[in-house]
Amino acid sequence: MEEDNNNNNNYINEKNYKTDISYKYLKIYLKGKNNMEIKKVYDDYKSLIEKEITIKGWIRKHRKQKEISFIELSDGTCFKKLQVIYDKSIKNYDSITKIHFGSALKVTGILKLSPVKDQLIELHAKKVELLADCSEDYPIQPKPHSREFLREEAYLRPRTTLFQAVFRIRSITAMAIHKYFQDNGYIYLQAPIFTASDCEGAGEMFQVTTQDLEKIAKTGKVDYTKEYFQKKVGLSVSTQFEAETFAQAFTKTYTFGPTFRADPSHTPYHIAEFWQIEPEVAFCDLEGIMDIAEELMKYVIKYVLKHAKEELEFLDKYIEKDLLKKLKKVTKESFKRVTYKECIEILKKAPKKFVFEPKYGSDIAKEHEKYLTEYFNCPMFIINWPKEIKAFYMKHLEDGTVAGADLELPGIGEVFGMSQREDDYDTLLKAMQKRNMKIEDYSWYLKLRKYGGVQTSGFGIGFERLLMYITGIENIKDVIPYPRSVSNCEF
Repeated sequence: MEEDNNNNNNYINEKNYKTDISYKYLKIYLKGKNNMEIKKVYDDYKSLIEKEITIKGWIRKHRKQKEISFIELSDGTCFKKLQVIYDKSIKNYDSITKIHFGSALKVTGILKLSPVKDQLIELHAKKVELLADCSEDYPIQPKPHSREFLREEAYLRPRTTLFQAVFRIRSITAMAIHKYFQDNGYIYLQAPIFTASDCEGAGEMFQVTTQDLEKIAKTGKVDYTKEYFQKKVGLSVSTQFEAETFAQAFTKTYTFGPTFRADPSHTPYHIAEFWQIEPEVAFCDLEGIMDIAEELMKYVIKYVLKHAKEELEFLDKYIEKDLLKKLKKVTKESFKRVTYKECIEILKKAPKKFVFEPKYGSDIAKEHEKYLTEYFNCPMFIINWPKEIKAFYMKHLEDGTVAGADLELPGIGEVFGMSQREDDYDTLLKAMQKRNMKIEDYSWYLKLRKYGGVQTSGFGIGFERLLMYITGIENIKDVIPYPRSVSNCEF
């Protein structure tokens, strides 16, 4: 009776604990009446040992024996799983042993220190309830599955250990990027997805229409006056131009969102819908923006190393040997800066035969990127490219090159593309005319140079390419929840 009165008093006085950390666990201590996240169990296990707690989660392993059985339970709140031990003392022991892998349970029991090496704690169950059964034809089983197979079951693959690690790292990396920019005074711009600008040369656009496609197919003509926007519109391939407008007002801005490119590519490095980070900084030249890119890269990796330790250890063991060593090395070394001309000379002198012959004025192919990053054995900026093979908006230099750079990462290739933007009105206009661009479509972009426009510089980061480097995953389709590629738009 006295105990009940004390519990009631605790409930009555809950409001007094709202600013106290103990409030989080108040109800847990009251006879285990409330659910507790597995992450919180691990975070505060010392105060919970020999106490009754209740957790909810999904079965990730189920080892069944006659007298005592074991369940690994995950609720997704952390990378760790919690081992549940149950025995014949539970009335429904036999029925529990028949519960299928993947089912959801509610377990109440006593938390104890584990005698097993490499296992900190375990839950000795007093009560096990089935919350949601999983049928026997469940595609994901407690055995190795190929990543190709898991792509076919993309709506289920977050339940696997590998993709628990990958997508948790994706979330942590995104947070690190936002934190870097926010802590350094950047304005976050939510740029539009619908656009009439193709950011010249950024990639093939997905065209948007509200008209009947069958009618268009019959006539062979598109009447753009009947479109929703009354003009040709597509999905954004880049937010650079919009970011430049904000940089001319706030000095430092960035975007972070989905972009779309209709490139018919089947490589492990390309998808049609991907996320891109695009900062833009006023009063900044190429050297300055390379400094920012390097600082951001190191900051993000340090952040992930700190906040995704267990996930990276798993990937280091099963995906890429010495992944942790590679990432730690990047945070400590200076990135190499090499001119495009120097790179071509190195490639020409290379002892190996390339499929695509390296020559001045041609792009640097994937095989060339691989060789160069191995040659220098570190991330590297390739700077000062010939103006003929780069975008019109890059700052023109007197030697016929542009103030542009690509950041190449070992094993991945290009991840960052950056440049100082052309700030001279006449030079920019001539570059557009030379490419036979419709000047009226970019008139607003030109006017930025007339209305107090100063030099700006910026870069674009392929978020998934960056994740490939951080996780060691070889295919870009495996670092995004639902990949969109040629002939693939499921889920």
